[in-house]
Amino acid sequence: MKKYITEFVGTFILVLVACGVAAITGGELVPTALAFGLVIVAMAYSIGNISGCHLNPAVSFAMLMTKRMNTKDFIGYVIAQILGAILGAFLLGVLLGSYSNLGANEYGLIGQLGKTVWTALLVETILTFIFVTVILEVTSKKEYSNVSGLIIGLTLTLVHLFGINFTGTSVNPARSLAPAIFQGGEPLSQVWVFIVAPLIGSFLAALFYQLILLPQKRKS
Repeated sequence: MKKYITEFVGTFILVLVACGVAAITGGELVPTALAFGLVIVAMAYSIGNISGCHLNPAVSFAMLMTKRMNTKDFIGYVIAQILGAILGAFLLGVLLGSYSNLGANEYGLIGQLGKTVWTALLVETILTFIFVTVILEVTSKKEYSNVSGLIIGLTLTLVHLFGINFTGTSVNPARSLAPAIFQGGEPLSQVWVFIVAPLIGSFLAALFYQLILLPQKRKS
């Protein structure tokens, strides 16, 4: 139960603070990217020893696929992450005094790059693949244990720097679903993209890890 509680709290903080920065700054590139990365760093070094600090159903899905997590824990983690994200989005709306902008993901906006659904799917799949591959690799090596949280946080910052101008960057179904529920409109109608693409990216990352990285690691 402690694992589920920490996943709930961590995802709550991720959505409240990082999506909050996105909402307050209008999704400005550097502040938003840093906010998501820094929250992960902070949570990794505070709750990582309890739950592993997934805060993301796509990460938990990869852990399930690589047999680092059982089905029961996977379900518990995902429920905790979604509920934490929903509470974070709800409280963010209360603090902002409006639910019109909660930093939800969206594609096709004026001024965005690659405005089609196919571009959004491709970008989110690739960025999730990169993010989850890094997580699987650095968390599997003891020599990275002291810096894994920093590496993962910086990787999340990196993928945000690339993806914000396409989709706002999701790579996390819970982070996308919760703001979309309250914000409604286009973010809610498009939220399936930010659920499906991260799960595909996570699936591909798990396959890449198991078929390429893990066998190489055993040889060495």
